[in-house]
Amino acid sequence: MPDDVSTTVFTPKTNNFLLGHEKEEKMLLDAWKNNSLHNSWLFCGIEGIGKATLAYRFARFLLSADDKDKSRYNSLDVSENSQIFKLVANNSHPDLKIIERDYTDTDRKKILKAIKDGEQLSDEELKGLKRSAFIRVDDVRTINEFLSKKSSNDSWRVVIIDSIDDMNPASANAVLKILEEPPAKTVMLLISHNPNRLLPTIKSRCAKLNLHPLEENTVASLLRRYRSQLSEKDVKGLAKICSGSIGKAINYADNSALNCYDDLCKIIYAKSKFSIAGLLAFCDAAVQNEESYYLTQELILKFFSENIKGCDNVEALGAAWDNAVKAFDSTERLNLDKKQTLINVITNICKAI
Repeated sequence: MPDDVSTTVFTPKTNNFLLGHEKEEKMLLDAWKNNSLHNSWLFCGIEGIGKATLAYRFARFLLSADDKDKSRYNSLDVSENSQIFKLVANNSHPDLKIIERDYTDTDRKKILKAIKDGEQLSDEELKGLKRSAFIRVDDVRTINEFLSKKSSNDSWRVVIIDSIDDMNPASANAVLKILEEPPAKTVMLLISHNPNRLLPTIKSRCAKLNLHPLEENTVASLLRRYRSQLSEKDVKGLAKICSGSIGKAINYADNSALNCYDDLCKIIYAKSKFSIAGLLAFCDAAVQNEESYYLTQELILKFFSENIKGCDNVEALGAAWDNAVKAFDSTERLNLDKKQTLINVITNICKAI
């Protein structure tokens, strides 16, 4: 492992390390070896558990493996020093097509201008870039052009859609047409965080690969790898509250979510004796920016899921959960006061507890 791995920002395109999905990897490898590889695959599971990382890992393998000597392969590993790995990481492999939400028109112009001027956007500028709400139908239609061309070495062509959940009806129907008649030696890898929302006709045309949330010890191992500066106490705490998602655990680690969750628990477990000043200070910090607010909202809902089973008054806490979900939804739709919403929701939890 590189010495500076904990400071590196990994994306599925550049990450060659996957843990917790060995069974699914073997299924893909065996299908390839046995010449039974389905043209279209639906990788399902909650966000942040490695679905996209597995998709890129399999794509690199297909684009580099020798179909004429299958017996020598016992994993999907591709060297990070290989040309294939570097091309995929840079999204420049001629036989790989990536479909994802593009940046908004305004932010896309910023990126193009920076490229034209030979400049590089700062980390803060990159973080502030916004993507479109949906994958555009015009972007999906570029898959047809991609598939109309022969592969660079008469081998596999791979399409990754990350994620299929981001399709609107027009783009979803465009994908469906492609799935109905996939060309030979083409693999479509569709990533879905919520397959129940997909068109039944899309699901019926794909082989389904269910990836389960990671075990706590697996998340802890990955945190030690990607955020080695964390204390063992924080590693275990984050692994416990991240719902089996290493992506979520890393986001929590980078945004001091564990401290926020601890502060929330202290307020709630004080019950009717909670400090008004403490509650107001907590909510003030939570609404400093959108990212902080949504993180706090997520942690509040996490508190419900972690504590409802052991609560003496399950019905009261269940009602508080319903009220919280409705309050967050109304605040979003009607642009209500976020701080007041947090105060009301937390106060209701204290009463229920």
